[in-house]
Formats: sequence, structure tokens, C-alpha cells
Amino acid sequence: MTIATVVSFGVLILAGVTLISVMYPMLVRSDLVDQADEASRRITTVIDDRRYTGPIPPQDNVSMLQVVDARGRVVAASAAVAGRPPLTSARPGGGDPRVSDRVCQGRGCMVVVGTSNHISAYGPVVVYAAVREPVLLRSSFLPLVLYGSAAALLALMGWAAWYGVGHVLAPVECIRQGLERISAEDLTRRVDVPSTGDEVAELAVTVNDTLSRLEDAVERHRRFVSDASHELRTPIAGLLVRLESGVEERTEADWRAAMDDAQRLSDIVGDLLLMARLDAGVEIGSDRFELGRLVEEEAARRPGRLPVTLDVQPEVYVRGSRLRLARLVANLLSNADRYGDTRVWVSVAARGDEAVVEVSDDGPGIPQEMRERVFERFTRLDRTRSRDTGGSGLGLPIARDIARAHGGDLRIEDGPRTRLVLRLPRD
Repeated sequence: MTIATVVSFGVLILAGVTLISVMYPMLVRSDLVDQADEASRRITTVIDDRRYTGPIPPQDNVSMLQVVDARGRVVAASAAVAGRPPLTSARPGGGDPRVSDRVCQGRGCMVVVGTSNHISAYGPVVVYAAVREPVLLRSSFLPLVLYGSAAALLALMGWAAWYGVGHVLAPVECIRQGLERISAEDLTRRVDVPSTGDEVAELAVTVNDTLSRLEDAVERHRRFVSDASHELRTPIAGLLVRLESGVEERTEADWRAAMDDAQRLSDIVGDLLLMARLDAGVEIGSDRFELGRLVEEEAARRPGRLPVTLDVQPEVYVRGSRLRLARLVANLLSNADRYGDTRVWVSVAARGDEAVVEVSDDGPGIPQEMRERVFERFTRLDRTRSRDTGGSGLGLPIARDIARAHGGDLRIEDGPRTRLVLRLPRD
């Protein structure tokens, strides 16, 4: 800001010096020449057919007027120059009927303009009109006044620029200081939003929105790490206790429980790795396959507690990763099998430009206010999502992430039964 102000100040000073030293005198003299020229031309037209019988009357603000014949004699004059010799010896020439001269006598100077008339009542003559230059124009006091005024004006403009830029940038500095106080340990703080209602205020609002999203992301990351460590600690602890108890004392049931703990630990680690890959935006693939056949294969391959009723529309094609979408369908079937009471229903259909998969069960259902929370990582609903059921709380979050990675979505929709509805773009 300082550099910009100094540069602007220098440019303005240079422009002021040029204006005062060169342009102002030129403009003033040009205006005087125009006045004298206008008066001279008027007199020239008057004497076309008559002579003055007395002094030439002043023309506007021009009072020094003369008519000079070809021999240099003054044949008519205004009262201001009566009895005086010609105002100048300069005469029009080279085919130009007009001549301009600057005459200085003593301390005064004047601008003289002459216009020729070859057919006047006096014969060939030149009509001269003269205008005195202002005293200040030839006085040393004028540059002092002008330079002083220019310096004061430039100083005022410099101060205004400094104050204006500083006033505009002050809220930006407040935003910078506010951001400087925010750390990764405390993302709850926000920058102050100025009441100006301009772009700077919009910047502050955007910064606060970004901080809110960052805080939410960090909080979700911390919660994920905490939940993951808790989920891993439980099967590891159980497995260690069984192993430390001694091999000889273990029954078949104990070994089966140890294997279950190890399998659960392996499943959780696999889910965490898959979620890490999904969060990293790994390429999903571009295979084209029939979605209904994939659902039928997963339903037949996966032994479940409850029978599965299929209603599959043929030739519903999608494009993406067959392995990932198979994992998605397996998670939905596993979820319905775990929480259903008597049966699981699965349907595949084409609806417009979407391929829709519905997986429903007749379990206790999910309350309306909890239908988004079940897609949060490591989230279970009180009774039905108890850890005793063996679920890790990652199945539905992984399923939604896979769906969205393929340009679709997974939601819980209304109905007489618990309905998980997958929508994917048809190919």
C-alpha cells in the first residue's frame, strides 16, 4: 500500500508540474488569442462598406482595436489606443489573412491578432485587436501559488488514498489475524464478519463456512479413529485372553470363539482399508454388466439366516466396478438378514435412466430421525444395532460410499417394511 501511494504521488506531482509549467500558460494564451481574433474579424466585416466617424467601439472585453492601411498608418482606432502607433509591425503573409503576435512593453505584455481586408472602405487594411495578458501569468507569484495549491491537493489526495485503501484493507487484516489465531487443536473459532455488506464481508462468510466444513471433517476423522480403535481393541483383547489361557485348556467352543474374534478383527481391518481407498477416490472401474444377475449371484452365494425373495427385471445394465458393487449388495443383504424377523425381499428394476435395487426386511425398522445416522461410520441403533450382533457399524457407510462413487445413492425410504433403496445410473 505504501509503494502504491508513493508511486501515485510521484505521478501526480509530475503531471502537476507539467500542467503548471507548460499547459496552463498555453491554455491562457490560446484563450486570449481567440478573444482578439473574434474582435478583429468583427471589425473587418464592419468596414467592408463604411468608415468609422469616431473611435472604434470595444468588442466584448477587447478594447484595443486599430485599422492600419497598407502604408502602416493608423486610419481608425479605439479610444484605448487613440493616437498610438500600430500595435505591431507584423502583417499577414503567405496567403494567410491572419497574423498573431505577442508584444511586450515595459512590464506588460499583450496578445495581438491581425486580420487583413483588401476591399474595405479604407482600401487594403489590417485590423488589429489586442488583449493584455493577466498580471499573474507573467508574475513569479503565479507558479508559487499554483505549485503550492498543487502540492496541497496532491497531499490531500495521497492522504485520501492512504486512508481509503487502509479503510478497505482493515477488515482483511482482521480476517488474517483471526485465521492466525485458529489452530488444528481449536477449530471452533470464527473470524468476525464486517457489517459493510461488500465483497470483504462475503470473503469472511466464505472463510467461516470453510472453517465449519474443516471442523466437521476433523471431528469426523477424530471420531472415526476413536471408534476404530475401540472396535479393534475388543476382538484383539478377547483373542489375547484366549491365547494366554493356554492351548491345552481350550475346548472346541473356545477355539471357535477365538476364530470368531480373529475373523471379526480381519473384517474390521478389511472394512477400514476399503473405506480408506474410497475416501482417497480410487478409480472405480468401467465394466458393463447386468445388475440383476449380480444380485442373484450374491443372494445365492451368501448363506443367510432368513430366506430371500427375489424379483429381478432382466437386462438392467450398469457400469462400474463389479467387485465393489457386489460388496455393496452383500452388505445390504447382510444387514437385512441380521435385523429381519422372518424374510428378506430383494428387487431389481429399471426406472427411467436409473437402475433401482430395493432390499427390505420385516425387522423392527429404523426410526425416521435416525435414517441418516445409520450411514455414519460405526453407528448402531440402540437395541437392534447392538455390538452383540457382531456388526462393525461400517456396512451401510461403505455401501453408501460405493454407491456415490458410482454416481448413485443409497437411502432408507418409507414403506411397510424397512427399505434400503439403491439408485445407480443405467448404462
